[in-house]
Amino acid sequence: MLVTAAESVLLLIDLQAKLVPALTDGDAVVARAARLAEAARLLDVPIRATEQYPAGLGPTVPELAGYPSATLAKRGFSAVRDPGFPGLLPDAARKVVIAGCEAHVCVQQTAADLLAAGREVFLVTDALGSRFAEDKRAALDRARQHGAQVVTSEMVLFEWLGDSRHPRFRDVQKLLK
Repeated sequence: MLVTAAESVLLLIDLQAKLVPALTDGDAVVARAARLAEAARLLDVPIRATEQYPAGLGPTVPELAGYPSATLAKRGFSAVRDPGFPGLLPDAARKVVIAGCEAHVCVQQTAADLLAAGREVFLVTDALGSRFAEDKRAALDRARQHGAQVVTSEMVLFEWLGDSRHPRFRDVQKLLK
């Protein structure tokens, strides 16, 4: 039930220059995603990203661009169905922590396909966005019904740490201030 650092990958879905400004609370979504990405870097959690049609929607926003070690450019809504997806996520990463947009389109469809493939999915509600709040709520409700866990960025950070004696505890704690 918990998300552990050793079994996780952080997947940043379509947090792109022309999508983020259209999101409800887009700046907050990016800030929470950046917090997750920095903690993932500190805790050696792999970070991957997707970009939906980057020629039209632009690259990953600058606040996040330096974090992923691999980025998949895609045209389909579910990243899992893209021919380039196999190998994007490390095999050992059974737990996929997702931040991104739009919650009711690319995030929802990718999460559904990851669940069908046997991965555990953790949707970070404060690091997910849609243009309309109702779409995000519906996506989270639907994903939860199908087995995804809905969590917050702080929940993930503390579960990745596991203990206040973790050698990186103070570094991660600074991200929360």
